[in-house]
Amino acid sequence: MNKAVVPISGGIDSTVLLNYAVKCGEFDEVHAVSFNYGQRHDIELLYAQRTATGLGVNHKVIDLDFFKHINTSSLTNSDIDVAKTRDVLGDAQTVNYVPFRNQMILSICCAIAESLEANTVYHGAAQVDTQAGYWDGSNEFMEAINSLTSLNRKHRIKIEAPLIEKSKKEIIEWGLELDVSFEYTWTCYEGKEKACGECTACSSRIQGFIDAGIEDPLEYSQEIPWSKLLNVV
Repeated sequence: MNKAVVPISGGIDSTVLLNYAVKCGEFDEVHAVSFNYGQRHDIELLYAQRTATGLGVNHKVIDLDFFKHINTSSLTNSDIDVAKTRDVLGDAQTVNYVPFRNQMILSICCAIAESLEANTVYHGAAQVDTQAGYWDGSNEFMEAINSLTSLNRKHRIKIEAPLIEKSKKEIIEWGLELDVSFEYTWTCYEGKEKACGECTACSSRIQGFIDAGIEDPLEYSQEIPWSKLLNVV
C-alpha cells in the first residue's frame, strides 16, 4: 500500500496539502499529524482537526512540551510580541521563527511514517517561507534533510514539498480547485478570538487573497476593506 504522512498546522498551506494528498489518488492511506508545541495560536489545532475529520483522515496530535524551554520565539514565549510585517522589513530571521521546529517535526513524521510503512512525508513549506527568512522552509533545507533520511538502511522515506515554489496566490487558487474551505483555516500568530490582520502570517494571507482576487472568508479583528482592495465596483 502507498501511504503518506502529512503534518497539518491548520493553516492554509498544510490544509491545501492535506486535501491534495487525500484527493490526488496516489495514496491508499493518508495520515495527518499535528503538534502542540505550546504555540500561543493553538486555536489552529481545532481547525486542523476539523479538516482531518472532514476528509476522513486519521489524525494525531502530538504534545511537544519541551518547546517551552525554547523561549526565543514570539510563538512560544508570550513575553515577546508577535512581529508585525511593518516591523520586520529587512530582518533575516524574525522573532516569529521557532528554532529548528520544522526539522524536529519532520523527523517525528518520518518516524511515524516508518512505523506505518509509509514512504512519503509532506512538508507544507511555501515560497513565502524562504522570503520570510525561514531557512527550514527552503529548497536547500529540503535537499539536506532528504540526504539525511536517505541514510536509513531499511526504510526509505522521501520528504516532499509540493508548495515550495508556489506563491500564496497560487496556493489559494489550488485550494479552490480542491474545494478547500478557507474559513476553517487559521493563520494568525496572535492566537486571539479573531485574526489580527497585522502579523506577518496574516499579512501574507491577506495579500494572497488580494492577488487571487477573492475575499478571505476568515473574520478579522479589524475591518479589511475588501471591496477597495479587490477593486470591486
